[in-house]
Amino acid sequence: MEGFKSADECREVITRAFELMSTDPDMGPKLRDAETPQRWEFPDLDLVVNVTAADAGSEENLRWEWSDDVTWEPEVYMTMDSGIANRYFQGKENIAMAVARRRIKTSGNVKKALALVPVTKPVFAKYRAMVEKEYPHLVA
Repeated sequence: MEGFKSADECREVITRAFELMSTDPDMGPKLRDAETPQRWEFPDLDLVVNVTAADAGSEENLRWEWSDDVTWEPEVYMTMDSGIANRYFQGKENIAMAVARRRIKTSGNVKKALALVPVTKPVFAKYRAMVEKEYPHLVA
């Protein structure tokens, strides 16, 4: 499976995925308005990132911290290997199938998170273009 070279690379690339979504004029505001705080855990790299809507008045739509030391409580918890996340952001991993096959373990308000999947679809092509250009070893 296509994998990140290190935890640092995973953090860098996934941060850029969140930036792509947050700054997109269509995706960003919809994700902010959905107010669905999430905790993503990548046990293979011992990483965790918490994502939520940005504060009112912020120029960003999302904010995230690579830590569990955050001021918000996640509504959705997702645990997956970093390679699954990489494939997901390229549109190569179907979330519902990955959850059914336990490649992604979820808890909390999963229904609310699944409702965001159609909103985030435009990130796939943007992420894939970034990976092809800058991180070709991650192409799924």
